[in-house]
Amino acid sequence: MPITEADASALDPDTARALAARLAEGGCEAALPLVTDRMILRPPVAEDASVLADLAGAWSVARYTGRIPHPYGLEDAYAWISLEAGLRAEGTAVSLLMTDRTTGTVMGAVGLNWNGSWPAAELGYWIGEPYRGRGLAAEAARAMLTLAFEPLDLAEVFASAQPENTASLWVLDKLGIRPDGRRMRVNAVARGEVWDHERRSIDRAAWEADRAKRARLVLVVAAALVDRDGRVLLTRRPEGKPMAGLWEFPGGKVHEGETPERALIRELHEELGLDVRHACLAPLTFASHAYPDFHLLMPLFVLRSWHGRPTPREGQDIAWVRAARLRDYPMPPADPPLIPALQDLLLV
Repeated sequence: MPITEADASALDPDTARALAARLAEGGCEAALPLVTDRMILRPPVAEDASVLADLAGAWSVARYTGRIPHPYGLEDAYAWISLEAGLRAEGTAVSLLMTDRTTGTVMGAVGLNWNGSWPAAELGYWIGEPYRGRGLAAEAARAMLTLAFEPLDLAEVFASAQPENTASLWVLDKLGIRPDGRRMRVNAVARGEVWDHERRSIDRAAWEADRAKRARLVLVVAAALVDRDGRVLLTRRPEGKPMAGLWEFPGGKVHEGETPERALIRELHEELGLDVRHACLAPLTFASHAYPDFHLLMPLFVLRSWHGRPTPREGQDIAWVRAARLRDYPMPPADPPLIPALQDLLLV
């Protein structure tokens, strides 16, 4: 995704300084890095230059961007890191690396640039070839929209993409960044061309409406069944269900009029044939996760005593997993945040 020439008023110095302060402060709303379900979005540092040169140096990345030259080497990466640090300090742009929340692996980059276009900013991103097809761009870009409209107080975010870049167009559609009837000129340095793009944008009102739609609260309850060897039971979603193939803590939705404990007792009986007493359920922690169409709240209970042998009744697979290996099992995005508290309890 390119970052291009400005098409609105320039940023006055006082506003620029205020934005720089917001980006640098440690408050919860504006603190960098940003944390998503799977990633930490952080500013680039000199130590990232080598991996950036490898990822951004691929033609499959450069061919769809406006600012990444090709070929792209180590000196280019160092220059970009220095440039972005300066823009962030000036309060005219912020670019962040997409890094794996568990391993720290750099997977791509995402940025906002409002130099000369305030109070609108251009959204740009790219994903390294080994990390495509996982929904990372949409996850990172959604976090940047929150940064744009809340702590940075922008009025609009805009973007564009080559017509054949269907993956980027899908991301923009998913985020509600729609064609606005305007055009953008993009200097594609890797190709030595100037593109005439359809401009897409989302304003604060549309973003707030989308956030409100996704704020529908769904209460789900889950259990960490722990056996005598300290292993935890995971179940895998069967084919035909949403997120099939992913592992999770057993449980399910809380019905109207049910308490979380009663719902969990019912779900464990329906799914696994277990009889559980209310007194055996010990609350441990909870997950709060925004899915595209709703917001999930999921308390996790620890269970060490039950009657019966876990028997899959709904076509799911089951596995007993050591606490230290829970992250080896691919899970829906709401489940991994539950793991640290469970490991703190069991890995003693």
